[in-house]
Amino acid sequence: MADHISGDLGDLDFAAVSPEEFARIVKGLSGRQLDETMRGDLRMRVLREVFGRMHQQFRPDVAGDQDLLIRWKITGESDVVFETAIAGGACTITEGRSEREPRTTLVMGDAEFLRLVSGNANPVTMFMMRKLKVSGDVVTASGLTRYFDIPKA
Repeated sequence: MADHISGDLGDLDFAAVSPEEFARIVKGLSGRQLDETMRGDLRMRVLREVFGRMHQQFRPDVAGDQDLLIRWKITGESDVVFETAIAGGACTITEGRSEREPRTTLVMGDAEFLRLVSGNANPVTMFMMRKLKVSGDVVTASGLTRYFDIPKA
């Protein structure tokens, strides 16, 4: 079963998969299946692909003159940190933790992260159900999705 699950995400040619197709794949997998998929080399490949596309989904018209840093801590096999910096109408992504103080930090598991970025979960609901932990500016965290064109599965 795990091999088939890994096949759904592991065999993807991310360059050829639209955000909508990725959202559909994530929607079709259970939380356990997503967690099982996010192991080993595949986990980092998926995370790097998702964060690598984030700037393409960025909506500078909505972000305006915001200057903020969002730190993402994805828990699972190990903790992985990425940061999204929004400034001057641009969005840049870095892997790892910088010395800069984030406006908000989001902490969630692999499955929750994939659901959130694919439009298959509501961040407010995730927060209320304790599937998403937020430190720092909760208002920024609650409005973060508006800065990105998030697909709908």
